[in-house]
Amino acid sequence: MNERPLAIDLFCGLFGWSEGLIQEGWRTVGFDIENMHAKFGLQRPPHCQLVIQDVLTLHGSQFKDAALIVASPPCQGYSYRAMPWKRAKALPPPDNSLFDACFRIQREACEAAGRHIPMIVENVRGAQKWVGPARWNSGAFYFWGDIPALMPIFRAIKCGGDWFEPGVKSEMRKLSSRSPARKMASAMIAKIPLPLSQHIARTFL
Repeated sequence: MNERPLAIDLFCGLFGWSEGLIQEGWRTVGFDIENMHAKFGLQRPPHCQLVIQDVLTLHGSQFKDAALIVASPPCQGYSYRAMPWKRAKALPPPDNSLFDACFRIQREACEAAGRHIPMIVENVRGAQKWVGPARWNSGAFYFWGDIPALMPIFRAIKCGGDWFEPGVKSEMRKLSSRSPARKMASAMIAKIPLPLSQHIARTFL
């Protein structure tokens, strides 16, 4: 019998959440629509299990044995609309379906388990206009859901550079928006910082 508690990592990307969780004694199963490590020629961290599946097709009842759900739905739609450009400001509201799916999955998981399963959803500051105020943030990482009462302060910079953190220049702006190098840099910058995922892991263990 596996005594490690189970965490579900939705939109797992480069496994920023899972790395910290695994190091602190959890086992994780990550879900995403593509293998980001294979895409960029990177080696997947040890013990990070990946399931290639659209999160929208998941039903939370399959996670009734989980002790925690973490999620980092795509932020591009929110980030772009927060840019100081007329074209960005003129766009229609973003699609919140991926963000909303996280809370649907949590609700379904809790109903199937007969208990509360905590969840933390991470995104960018610009998402607040469309999904409501975040409960906590670390730098440009913003969090919704079951945020612990005591959270340390981390200096964390996310995709957006000086549009979200005054005085911090984004290295990605030196690269073509369609270049593989920029896409990989964006994925790396969006990755949850290890000290932060470790803190969450220890709090819920």
